[in-house]
Amino acid sequence: MGTAIKETKFEFPGQQGFYKGKVRDVYIFEEQLAVVASDRISAFDVVLPRAIPHKGQVLNQIAAKFLKATSDLVPNWVTAVPHPQVTIGKKCEPFKVEMVIRGYLAGHAARVYKAGHRVLCGINLPEGLKENDKLPHAIITPTTKAAEGHDEDISKEEILAQGIVSAADYDVLEKYTHALFERGSQMAREKGLILVDTKYEFGKFEDQILLIDEIHTPDSSRYFYADGYDTLQEVGLPQKQLSKEFVRQWLIQNGFQGKENQNIPDMPDEFVKEISERYIELFEKITGENFRKTNTENLEKDIETAILNHI
Repeated sequence: MGTAIKETKFEFPGQQGFYKGKVRDVYIFEEQLAVVASDRISAFDVVLPRAIPHKGQVLNQIAAKFLKATSDLVPNWVTAVPHPQVTIGKKCEPFKVEMVIRGYLAGHAARVYKAGHRVLCGINLPEGLKENDKLPHAIITPTTKAAEGHDEDISKEEILAQGIVSAADYDVLEKYTHALFERGSQMAREKGLILVDTKYEFGKFEDQILLIDEIHTPDSSRYFYADGYDTLQEVGLPQKQLSKEFVRQWLIQNGFQGKENQNIPDMPDEFVKEISERYIELFEKITGENFRKTNTENLEKDIETAILNHI
């Protein structure tokens, strides 16, 4: 399957700090960041023990493509992509919310709805919806951005009342979120996919709001195949999707949802291989390009050299 990078521990000249996220290793400099997309995989806000070969490359290259394709709508943080698993960009002060936008009742929203709730992040949901139904219009359901543990649902009203984001800035975040989702949905349709839901993160650099992190990847987004969607909905069968949801479902079936006193089940080699193949499938489907696996023989050294040459 190839070598997988679970973590990096580089030390660079001029480095001022280091942050290890659920998936990314972030090297902090005075005005820029060097971000390594590792092959870690998380679900239910927990990093799973096994790394997934080529996953970091898939995420980084999809994100790079979509950040470039949306830069006419929303300015973003990227200045260089010197390696398939590395992005270098401006060091922004992130907003402490994630802007989740949903066009369909799927995933977390469907689980909340199934539990009998009809209000999600302050937004009223209509009666009579089935899982994976298209919503009357796209809704923004923000979450808090937790440094550790679970992100929590929060409403726009709570964000403003708590002063997490100013009213003026939140208006910009909303506008950008809808514009990005519309562009992402259009690009998905062109490839025979439906962009079901996704999340965007934003930060400020010299008082300018920039799009940061990744966008429209299988870690941050959920896609359905457009072909067969209507038929499957009519007969009440699950949608064929390209996202991390199948990993979550496997974990649920094996008794894990990230709750206290639950043990992460062992992921067999066959399942790790399946995850890798599904990530590659999404890359090829959403980009329309063939995936070229990076040579992983000296992967860690190649990543370190790429960063050294760009800082």
